[in-house]
Amino acid sequence: MTTEFTPKFDLAGKVVLVTGASRGIGRACALACAGCGADMIVGVRSKADGAELVAEIERIGRRALAVQMDLTDLATMRAAVAEAHAAFGRIDVLVNNVGLGPENLAENVTEEDFDLTVNVNLKGTFFTTQAVGRLMIAQKSGRIINISSQAGTVTLKGEAIYCMSKAAINHLTRCLAAEWAQHKIAVNSVAPTFIWTDGTRPSLAEPDFHAHVLGHIPLGRIGDPVDVAGTVVFLASPAASMITGANILVDGGWSVA
Repeated sequence: MTTEFTPKFDLAGKVVLVTGASRGIGRACALACAGCGADMIVGVRSKADGAELVAEIERIGRRALAVQMDLTDLATMRAAVAEAHAAFGRIDVLVNNVGLGPENLAENVTEEDFDLTVNVNLKGTFFTTQAVGRLMIAQKSGRIINISSQAGTVTLKGEAIYCMSKAAINHLTRCLAAEWAQHKIAVNSVAPTFIWTDGTRPSLAEPDFHAHVLGHIPLGRIGDPVDVAGTVVFLASPAASMITGANILVDGGWSVA
């Protein structure tokens, strides 16, 4: 049987670093990549936060390492990347999952909230990507996947700074894709709608807000972390080897409704 036209979705032999991996979308991405054959580096606020996830990945039969990554502390982040590279000898895929966005109407946004959002979502993401990107340039291959948001494309009331930061991530993705293609590095982003996580569950549990969100999603359901993880696995896999500079919306149709 010919395999010429059979796309490959497995990650066997790859080493994947996921930031913000202890819960939610990051945890789902780490487990999905491990389930598809990758060895995992899980970036967490403290190594204790990653112990359970590391054990779960090892039960799958893959190697795993937790590294302490605080994106507001660039020295700590760079030390974590160096530790990961020393342990595995390479990093084939980076999933930039860490992100936050204190909610406030634009007229009430504080400088502290602005700085925190920009420092984590933009500065932290950029310099993490730079640190790993330098390693990928040296090895002449790599995949970088930025977890963006539908907020980079559509407007969300009370989320002006978060929306701004995610729109910036989408364009940074295109810029890096253009710069690093010569090094055989593909850079893409994934933009989810509201996803069931510990962070969103309190809001989504409110009937009025839940109905409001569903009213914007033509497919008629809130997303699950695995919906995002599946797209990440695809972009990390050989099946996506000709895709770079793309922003894939996992929004159930919100952006086209």
